[in-house]
Formats: sequence, structure tokens, C-alpha cells
Amino acid sequence: MTTLFKNSRKILGMNARNLKFIRPNNLRRAKRLADDKLSSKQMLKKADLPVPGLIAKIGNLDELENFDWSALPGSWVLKPNRGFGGEGILVVYGKKKGAENIWIKADGSLVSLDDIKTHITNIVDGSFSLSGVPDVAFFEERLKLLKLFKPYAFKGVPDIRIVVFNKVPVMAMLRLPTRESDGKANLQQGAVGVGVDMATGVTTTAVYRKNTIVEYLPGTRLILSGIRIPHWKDILMMAVKAQEVSGLGFLGADVAIDGERGPVFLELNARPGLSIQIANLDGLLGRLERVEGLKIKTAEKGVAVGMNLFGGEIEEEIEDISGKRMIGTVEKVKLFGKNGNEVEVEAKIDTGAEYTSIDQEIAKKIGFSSVIEYFEKIDLPEDFSREGGKQILDDLRKKYLAGHDDIVDFDIVYSASGRTIRPNVKIKLALGEEEISSKANIAKRVNLKYPAIIGKRDLKKFLIEVK
Repeated sequence: MTTLFKNSRKILGMNARNLKFIRPNNLRRAKRLADDKLSSKQMLKKADLPVPGLIAKIGNLDELENFDWSALPGSWVLKPNRGFGGEGILVVYGKKKGAENIWIKADGSLVSLDDIKTHITNIVDGSFSLSGVPDVAFFEERLKLLKLFKPYAFKGVPDIRIVVFNKVPVMAMLRLPTRESDGKANLQQGAVGVGVDMATGVTTTAVYRKNTIVEYLPGTRLILSGIRIPHWKDILMMAVKAQEVSGLGFLGADVAIDGERGPVFLELNARPGLSIQIANLDGLLGRLERVEGLKIKTAEKGVAVGMNLFGGEIEEEIEDISGKRMIGTVEKVKLFGKNGNEVEVEAKIDTGAEYTSIDQEIAKKIGFSSVIEYFEKIDLPEDFSREGGKQILDDLRKKYLAGHDDIVDFDIVYSASGRTIRPNVKIKLALGEEEISSKANIAKRVNLKYPAIIGKRDLKKFLIEVK
């Protein structure tokens, strides 16, 4: 594996990490702070660095016995205060309907109140703590998944690990939860680690099961290189500021991106693991030596140094590396319909949508007026459940699909505003120099900002730049 590295002689080993960087730069008091999640989160919060909200904590069996379970929200995360390696973390996504004290985990399995009490007892007894000493269990808010990461993360929320030394962010890795890791962004438990270009926040290479380089997300055909992480500079600033306030000279800063709040600090790590080197195909030692002894006065300066020294290649070469063209979240798109009809529109690029959708007026302009007239005469059901959707589509196909040559299928689209049945037609669309054959549904988008959205089925040749 080391022969794959840009500089295999600069790999940082565990002993070198401990002797040369952790011992001289991380005082015992600072390490104790990092190992105490509740204290470190309180410290970060005082420094105006956002952290997940604390719901409750349980420090002994008496507190467990008297705990008010009705005070818990529907979803939450249970953690040991002094845990390590992701051990002892329980993530709950909601309550089972009709059951007062049954919750649902990431993999869909159920956990009972007795199960949770047993788990908390193990935490309090020190089963997951660094040195086996008695510990505190705490509940905190479960962060909301950012839409960008939805296709890449199984149930849980990805996080970004940034190694900071001498106020300079020197290496970073995006950690993606998988089914194997039970929705946790922890490499030891089966999550995927993806290296990140420090200048741009764009992902590069990926590692799975600690030392296997992978191109695709396991079990999918989703390429892991080329994901542009939002709020990149803000995340680097947060990591450096955390080093300043914590007193840790060498640390791993773990930051997640909440779907509503943006970047949120998860925890500090005084002994960050070294798999981050494999994910970046580069050794840490050389990077640490380059910034050792530099006079870095401010977090802004440290971030600038890290971005300049350890990144920049991806900005110029990302399309060559991935074989894909970079596009924004809004693009000019040419739509081609029947009889040579075409129109150019400003379209929303939406990886959250499965299929491309065009407004009725656009559909008319490219030759599908008769489709709309035919579809409007169909007696469509108005009130139906998601479970009954498949049967409704089967019935529509049998009765009406053969009635118009241009309709290739029907779709039910579920959204926040309800559910709609739409006809599908074949079109071609052009994004830059790429021409794509698409199956698009026709919808009433008159009150929406863009007359068309391009769904992920038509975006396989592109990387989406998220601002």
C-alpha cells in the first residue's frame, strides 16, 4: 500500500506520532479535555463554535432509575463521554408507531427501553471509556443529513476529520457511514474515508476497511472522487480555532455539516488515527515537517498556509481525475423534443430528484401539446397512499399507455407539497457539449423558480459544484 503514496518515506507511524507530535505538543491537561466530550463541547460552545445540542446526561445508576424518558425527542444520539473509536454510540431515528418505549435504529432494527437502560449501564460502568473507568452517558441532538450527502451516506451523517498542527490544517478526510458501520462515520467500524484536497474541499481517493483503496461507494456505482464539500474554508477555520482554544498543538478536529445549521463541531481528538494518510495517498510526516516551527499568528493565516501548501491540484485537474465535467447547481440547458423543436432554459441541477422534470409550457414548445391534452382527460385518483402507488401506476399503464405514442410511462412524484401523477416523454437535453437522452416527466412548474430540473439519472457525466 505504501508504494501508492506520493512520498512513501513520509508516512507517519504510530510511534513517531506519539513521540514527535503528541507528547511535546499535547499537554496532559489538554488531552484530558479532548477525552472528555462534554467538557470539550462546553469549551467549544464558549468559543462560539457550534456543537450539537445536549439533551440530557446520566452519570450513575440512581440517575438512570429516575430518568424521565418522556423528555427525549423522537430521534437522538446516545454517547459515552469518554468513549473512543466510535464504540458505545447508539443512534436512534425515531419511535416505533404505536409503541411508547420502542425506538428504531439506523439499520431498521428496534431497540427497547430495557436495551437502552442496559447500554447506559455499560457506559456508566466504563465499558467504552478509554481506561475502563466509570463514565457518563449523554444524549445529544441527531444532526440532519445534508442533501448533497444523501446518496453517499447510509442513515447517518458524514463528518470531516481535519488534522491540525501549529495552527495549520495539514490533511483532511470525509468519512461516510455505511450499512456495515451501522450509520456511524467511523472507519474502524466499516465507514469509508475519502481524502480531500486542502485548497478546494474536493474529494480525491477513498479507503474502505482501513487499507483498501476504492473508486466507488461500496455496493453502488457512485464515484467517490469529485465531491465538493460545502463551507470548506469555514470548516478549516473552525478546526484551527478549536486548536487555539483547546491548547492541543496536534489534533484531529471532527466537523459535520447539518442540513439546517451548516458546519457543527462533533469532537476533538488528541490522538487522531493514521488511516487519513491512506485516503489521501500521502504521508502526514512530510506535511507536519513543512509547517513545524512556522510563526502562525492567526487562524486565518494558518488556513491560508494549509490551503496553499497542501492543495490546489484538484482545482485545475478535477475533470481529468474524475473524467467528469464540473457544473453548478443552476445551468443553461437545451431541451430537444419532436420535429426539431428545441428551447433553451435555465434549469436547476438537482441530485435529490431521480428524474428530469419540465414545465407544461416548455413541453408544449418542444412538441408535446397533444400529450398534455390527452393526459388531462385521464381520470386520475386524487387521494391515495404511498403503499397504493404501485397499483395505481400499473392500472394507468394498462388503461392509457397505449393511447398516445409519445407517452413512455407514468410516474408518481412525492414532495413536500403532496403527490402528483405525471406523464413521461422521451427528450434530448444538452448540457454544454454533452447531449443526453432523457425520460422526462411533465409537470405544472408555473409557480416554481425554474421551468426545469435535471435529475440525477441524467447527471452521471457531471460533478456538481455546491456553493
